[in-house]
Amino acid sequence: MTSALLSLSALLAAPALAAPAAGAAPRNDNPAAAPAGWERVDGAELARFAGSDGRTEAPAATGRSASAQADDSGTFALKSARNGKFTATEKNYAAPNTGVLRARSAAVTGAWEGFAFEWHEATQTYALKSLANNRYVAVEGNYTGNAQNVLRARSTGAGTWERFTLYYNEDVDRWALQSALNGRFVAMENSYTGSLQYALRARYLEVTGSWEQFELFEIAG
Repeated sequence: MTSALLSLSALLAAPALAAPAAGAAPRNDNPAAAPAGWERVDGAELARFAGSDGRTEAPAATGRSASAQADDSGTFALKSARNGKFTATEKNYAAPNTGVLRARSAAVTGAWEGFAFEWHEATQTYALKSLANNRYVAVEGNYTGNAQNVLRARSTGAGTWERFTLYYNEDVDRWALQSALNGRFVAMENSYTGSLQYALRARYLEVTGSWEQFELFEIAG
């Protein structure tokens, strides 16, 4: 890996197969083997690469949530490679989409675009906690229609719904996230319209293009 980790990019996507049925039980098995060209990143690697480059996104967010675990790997902003926008937590959205994640910010302006990446050794996965509302990001596997498997910062704890495997591709210097709930890679819905335009959804079985690619920027706080 290069020290350019601070560009969290790669949530590449593959051809979408049928989405899991609404109400499907969470998957407790480990994610499949890493896609060709991609490498799984553990907590020690993320922390090491995050500290190896002085670049940060300014202005910095307001800092880590008070309840962030001591073994978390750092606080980051997630930028979509598809539209060049940073992911924000829509904490002011009305139910049922309160806290939905959308790649819609031109810059990191504060906690809205900040996420604490917390490493969980037992499952070899990360939980993402939004600095905007101090909630963990979950995959909404029971939603239906265009909102199925959308990412929302809404949980006070982290279980299978809130866990992700992080991948890095050195060739493209980008990152990808795979949901532990349904085994799907996260994509940015660039073609959506309305309130869910640019929403993040765990819906592809492989990493194939910029829809699923992200850059990761460390936030100093």
